[in-house]
Amino acid sequence: ILIMADDLGYECIGANGGTAYKTPVLDGLAKTGMRFEHCYSQPLCTPSRVQIMTGMYNVRNYVSFGRLDRKQTTFAHLVKNAGYATCIAGKWQLGRDQDAAQHFGFDQSCLWQHTRGGRSQEGGKKIDRRFVNPLLEINGEEKDFTNGEYGPQVCTDFICDFIEMNKEEPFLVYYPMILTHCPFDPTPDSSDWDPKRLGSTSYKGDHRDYQRHFGDMLAYADKIVGQIVAQLEASGVRDNTLILFTGDNGTDQPIVSAWNGTTVAGGKGKMTDAGTRVPLIASWPGVIDTGKVSQDLVDFSDFLPTLCDATGTEVPADLTIDGRSFLPLLAGQEPTPREWVYCWYSRNGKSNIQEWARNQQYKLYRTGKLYDVSKDVLEQSPLADLSPDVQQARTMLQQALDQYSDARPGRAAPKRKPKKK
Repeated sequence: ILIMADDLGYECIGANGGTAYKTPVLDGLAKTGMRFEHCYSQPLCTPSRVQIMTGMYNVRNYVSFGRLDRKQTTFAHLVKNAGYATCIAGKWQLGRDQDAAQHFGFDQSCLWQHTRGGRSQEGGKKIDRRFVNPLLEINGEEKDFTNGEYGPQVCTDFICDFIEMNKEEPFLVYYPMILTHCPFDPTPDSSDWDPKRLGSTSYKGDHRDYQRHFGDMLAYADKIVGQIVAQLEASGVRDNTLILFTGDNGTDQPIVSAWNGTTVAGGKGKMTDAGTRVPLIASWPGVIDTGKVSQDLVDFSDFLPTLCDATGTEVPADLTIDGRSFLPLLAGQEPTPREWVYCWYSRNGKSNIQEWARNQQYKLYRTGKLYDVSKDVLEQSPLADLSPDVQQARTMLQQALDQYSDARPGRAAPKRKPKKK
């Protein structure tokens, strides 16, 4: 089961040092499993969804916002071909073809923003319909909810039903959550929940109490993860199920969170840690030792090979994959840790391209700017006079960038101009 929260940065989870919100279920999964301190996504939703599903860096196959090229192979294709029943629920945003989810390898789907935009016109106003009384598509068929239903709960119930129905056979669940993306809106557990509302008339939220409602939304996200864990236990398959939890990018920018004695402003859309450093928690009783914390690098290209490794699925030799499996690390075997991770980002796939390669301490941009992000997390002071050790790290990261100079189909990425001597 792969769960990916929407707009949830590393700093929000209690187990990671966050103190602004309560996340008891996720903290419990981390305590009984493994959490990672260096998992990196793309800065925005669609780019992350494309990368996590295909195992490729965006430089190779990202075409435009809200779309996944239908020629791409996903982890769902691969594990389905290996005999797994497959399910996706939550936020789609990868193309409006009615058969999109099934085309990309999912047997069952319950999605928001699939065949339509997920919004309706009411009284001359556009209403966001992802939370209260949502507009969803179930296996491609549009379904409007108007009796006080809550979109994230509908999706979670769909997943739990799928687990129970498929408990006698191997299955894969991918849950790209609708939470905690704006609008920052009451949940059924909020004091101002109104089941008669049709949603928010503004992008960020009508109530303007963004911080409080974000906390309520994160609490509900934590709660429904607990519901899925409880369903696995009730269906008798908890000990045979790997759960991975992450976020698709950093927290949205209005949100400021207390973390390890300081505050972190959400950086969604930015290439800094606030936009790309996300939680990663893995739980698999009997396989992953309890209470492990990993400093190894992971990025979103690594999930496809990890899921294939965990399911005994062969990755075709002719399929280009940039990621590497981190299952050996989870299982206590000899890992092959990454020396670097890479990010190519463009919202529309054509312009405003940004690139970096990084390790745990240093980050090098295609522009040539190098930062010690362990000391300069906001990237305000590029390094100039480099010690031999820093120069060695820079050379390694430059070599990583150079691997992808010509990877963009149809054109080469811009090369860094050499410094004048």
